Amino acid sequence: MRSSLNLISILLLTCGLAAAQTSATGKPGDTPASVAGINLPSEATVDSFMQQTFGYEAQVSWKIASIKPAPVPGLAQVDVIIASPQGQQGSRFYVTADGDHAVIGEIIPFGAKPFDAAKKTLEKAITGPSRGPKDAPVTIVEFGDLQCPACKAAQPAIEGLITAEPNARFVFQNFPLEMHNWAAKGAAYADCVGQASNEAFWKFIAKTYETQADITVENADEKLTALANGAGLKGADIAACAATPAAKAHVDASLALGKSVNVTGTPTLFINGRSIGNVSNVPADSLKGLVDFAAKQGK
Repeated sequence: MRSSLNLISILLLTCGLAAAQTSATGKPGDTPASVAGINLPSEATVDSFMQQTFGYEAQVSWKIASIKPAPVPGLAQVDVIIASPQGQQGSRFYVTADGDHAVIGEIIPFGAKPFDAAKKTLEKAITGPSRGPKDAPVTIVEFGDLQCPACKAAQPAIEGLITAEPNARFVFQNFPLEMHNWAAKGAAYADCVGQASNEAFWKFIAKTYETQADITVENADEKLTALANGAGLKGADIAACAATPAAKAHVDASLALGKSVNVTGTPTLFINGRSIGNVSNVPADSLKGLVDFAAKQGK
């Protein structure tokens, strides 16, 4: 198992990829499709690649989440969910136009002001509950999934950053991953709680993360309703709101916003447009330094 984990560690880029992204795949056995002038590998080719890479380890399985044009010309983007005894994680890689090579790594913005495009997109469209002054020089946006273990693990670091930077604005945006079976429901509840009370929202997500392991797809409504009650709201009203098309539309809009700034896993933070992943592994002084630097740049 150690050898399989070493290989997985090479391929895995984030806590979990957004499997709900639009798929541009063909059916297994199809020849490569052409979308927007890009030759896309077929599902059969990707599956064969995964089989050759991980097939020797019977405890590792995978599911193709999406095959689509990459955000840069000439590459196809492939998202795969890999499952092992340690859990599910996502892998992203890019296939070259000739179909003979794959590139592992992150495509990042470049230029004199590389983070401005994401900053402007977020400034126009963030709608989630917030803390801190609205006219703050720095806006920190978290895209989170209430069922994501890495999101739970990152909360102490995020809370520490918020405490250390009282003059920054912090916004939470729902980004439930399809691989998590009650995350979308949790996001709908969170959306409704946030609409009812900004103060109750922070209590609700803190308790949801705290009791995350106790929530299942079967008891999610019961548990989330109780958590809404515990946050000081009428849980039955929140449950009714969470079941409405409006709540789903709000969550879908938040997902679309995240995808528009290339969110692929949770938690992802944006500090004035700069994307920060794997928050738990970033030292507290480095996170604070990023916020302080962004504040100076904004002056």
